[in-house]
Amino acid sequence: MSGQPVRNTVAWLLAACAACIGLTAAAAPAVPWSRQVHAPGNPILADGRDYSADPAPLVADGKLYIIAGRDDAAPEQNDFVIDRWQLLVTDDVGRGNWTHYPTLLRPQQVFAWAAPGHAYAAQIVQGPDKRYYLYAPVQEAHSRNADPFAIGVAVADSPLGPWRDAHPQGPILSQSLPVPNAIQNIDPTVLVDDDGRVYLYWGTFGKLFGIELERDMVTPTGKAVAVTTLDGYFEAPWLFKRGDTYYMAYAGNRAGPDSDCTPTLYHACIAYGSAPSPLGPWTYRGVLLPPVSSTTSHPGIVEFKGQWYLVYHTADAKGGGHFRRSVAIDRLQWDDTRQPARILPVVATRRPQPPLPPQRNVARYAQASASNGPDIPHQYWIAALNDGRVKRNPLPPQLWGSWTAHNPPQQWLQYSWAQPVTLQRSRILFWADHPPGADTGVAPPARWRLEYRRDGRWWPLAQSTHTPVAGHWQTLRFAPVTTRCVRALLDASGGGERYAALAVQEWEMLAPQPQPQRLPQAGTADAQHCDAR
Repeated sequence: MSGQPVRNTVAWLLAACAACIGLTAAAAPAVPWSRQVHAPGNPILADGRDYSADPAPLVADGKLYIIAGRDDAAPEQNDFVIDRWQLLVTDDVGRGNWTHYPTLLRPQQVFAWAAPGHAYAAQIVQGPDKRYYLYAPVQEAHSRNADPFAIGVAVADSPLGPWRDAHPQGPILSQSLPVPNAIQNIDPTVLVDDDGRVYLYWGTFGKLFGIELERDMVTPTGKAVAVTTLDGYFEAPWLFKRGDTYYMAYAGNRAGPDSDCTPTLYHACIAYGSAPSPLGPWTYRGVLLPPVSSTTSHPGIVEFKGQWYLVYHTADAKGGGHFRRSVAIDRLQWDDTRQPARILPVVATRRPQPPLPPQRNVARYAQASASNGPDIPHQYWIAALNDGRVKRNPLPPQLWGSWTAHNPPQQWLQYSWAQPVTLQRSRILFWADHPPGADTGVAPPARWRLEYRRDGRWWPLAQSTHTPVAGHWQTLRFAPVTTRCVRALLDASGGGERYAALAVQEWEMLAPQPQPQRLPQAGTADAQHCDAR
């Protein structure tokens, strides 16, 4: 038997398998399973059963739809695990009654060319033909590009599906399409303008591009424009129009003590700009939402039944975290005395919380300061010192840190209270990436001690008797004292001209008896405040 018939048979089988794969990819559920959820406030999904991220709103048929990725990371996992999209639907935001579709779609169900998993930030829009188009960043299977992320488009007659690939030939954007590029091609946002023309923006890690699409919703036309005038742009663009003005909301991370966005590099604010035409030029207009409890932020803005809304995500659900996020929605207001109209700062809200039980740790309502003050490296955050959150595997903004090219032999941390407090014990949790005694990297301090302020001077309170161990609570006990201010002095490990940096995840100051929980109150670190009676 010759080899030719064998090759023909194999080719036929491969073609048949490919056809089967194509049919399988198109076979998304016709009616996804749903459940009813009542949300008296934010986040919408709060019980820790399902986490939701990267929301994108759509108004259709008198309802508000929010497509979101499903965060499935483990509690201590510092990575995005998002293998599907889900949908939240309501006809009345104020009542808080939502229909939740936990599994709207998985990438491989609709895109035969896509690898499973990585259902990143998607958006659904209604096209000029009245059908619905889902723009989805997924990973391309067997990609030859340095980065496999690509943007595909699915189409359906309803936001609920069933969905099929609108461009079965493959993605419409990648590192190869429409022209070779070196960016990560994710975070699409699409606007169908009043005249039926279609515009698409996308990009992350500080890169933002825009291009027009043909009315078929899948074919790029013209040359892509690069946007460089939106201050601090990082990712998550959201393109929309109000009146004759085009707006671009986005996650920004221009960091620093004087930034209007965020003091720490890992966190993002939601900022925005405006333009007179859909492809710019863009002018930065300011911040509309400061950093939330999750490091990332992701905006979607829409008008629904005469009221504008901002949708975004936080880490506020039960068991939530930076990789276990939950969608929130709040009202967005406009200042029409400005031209173009300005978006007023959005007030982030939360559902009613039960009262916190009394506790001995009074650091939670202290004002924290540090010797490296405005020089705290932007990846760290002094607010982490007393936020009450402890992780086995913290991210940099969950730490206070002191790393510089030339670390000093000592640093101090200080708590100041608006009113005197009585203290009896202190606990501190150091973080390190180098062992005790190291003179490089971040190491536990060689020793640490406490001082408190009284009668115009600092008095010794307690000191360690051994080298602290990172990752384990270090405790100092002492006779009760009453004060407005206390300091922890940290002697860096090393010697001569080389010292390791220092980092602290949490620093507690404990009263003799449990105290009612209070909101953080502004105290100051100056001596006059500390010495007040």
